[in-house]
Amino acid sequence: MSKYYFECTNCSKTYEPDKIYYLCPDCEKKNTENKAPKGVLKTLYNYSEIRKNYNIQSIYDKMEYSMFLELFPVNSIDSFPKLKVGKTPIYKLDDIDNKKINFNLYIKDDSQNPTFSFKDRASYLVSAFAKENNINTIIAASTGNAGSSLAGICASQKQKAIVFVPASAPLAKLTQIVMYGAKIIPIKGTYDDAYNLSIEATKQFGWYNRNTAFNPFTIEGKKTVSYELFYQFGHKIPDIIFVSVGDGVIISGVYKGFEDLLRLKIIHKIPKIIAVQANGSNNIVSNINSKKFVSKPSKTIADSISVDIPRNFYLTKQYLEKFNGGTIQVCDNEIILASKKLCTNIGVFSEPAASAAFAGLLKYREENTIDNNTNMVVLLTGSGLKDIEAVRNTIDIPKAINPKISELI
Repeated sequence: MSKYYFECTNCSKTYEPDKIYYLCPDCEKKNTENKAPKGVLKTLYNYSEIRKNYNIQSIYDKMEYSMFLELFPVNSIDSFPKLKVGKTPIYKLDDIDNKKINFNLYIKDDSQNPTFSFKDRASYLVSAFAKENNINTIIAASTGNAGSSLAGICASQKQKAIVFVPASAPLAKLTQIVMYGAKIIPIKGTYDDAYNLSIEATKQFGWYNRNTAFNPFTIEGKKTVSYELFYQFGHKIPDIIFVSVGDGVIISGVYKGFEDLLRLKIIHKIPKIIAVQANGSNNIVSNINSKKFVSKPSKTIADSISVDIPRNFYLTKQYLEKFNGGTIQVCDNEIILASKKLCTNIGVFSEPAASAAFAGLLKYREENTIDNNTNMVVLLTGSGLKDIEAVRNTIDIPKAINPKISELI
């Protein structure tokens, strides 16, 4: 019997990993175009046996992936890429714009990953699984970050990466993909068009697919951030976490990590997690309380969270409802302002999709009374250097001067 199994988010049917699974076979048949897909699989473990036989104390003592093998669908630490993924820093802010704050604000900076984004956590695990199962070609659809992540991680493992991207994706991200040696396939269309074509290619050619939500191990890779936060907070959990949301996989990964710790009885509750969406791409937030899912075309400066069809809608909805999460919408101007504030207050330059989480924190602060010493975490998911064009119109670079001291007077 395998140490893990899959459970369908919608019908609750379970599957042993006797072959490669993506969506629940039963629910996938019922999916229709322009609707959030059903059948996303959650990876579960025998938590009671792990607690009985595994050295839980090691989770308290070290933050090493080797300590968590029982909570991953891989068997050897040697299967993971040699690149340093995770263990990203947290920075504490005592004030915002030189004004003291009454709560404890922490920035978790995942732009410190090898390809400068949170997506490395998912690629890291997918690549390790592929290596153990003698899979050499991995494909993905991406607005840029997941693609550059897959390309970089695969390069380190000598695996072949094929990335489908909308042709409008930021040049810096496309450049990364090409530089890592991956095969890039630009699509005349949206991210959703690229996503759908990659699924067809998986079925036609048998390539292993890393797509967010489609491959259940993307959530398993992303959950590692919660283990790290637990460790970095001295074996405690923060009170509130702000997460930018597009497809809903990152926020589900954050929930899943804490849910694992909850099932192991290491923690006794889950933090309040706030889903932050751009109001120009709010297809999760706008449908949370709706009986019928309705997709609206997305338009936002935050390309990494610009999604018409959120592929992980149902699991995100379940987590937010079960664990009393919250939602916030922010506009593009608020996102750019948040990016500037991050730069000037802590020296971290984040891309718009990441800055949205900080914009959510700023709006939450305006609209709510926050108790003294509340521990608040903002999860930053990508570097601003990946999308310089997004902020180009907001900065003013002075004209060049002659190299004379008189010109400085």
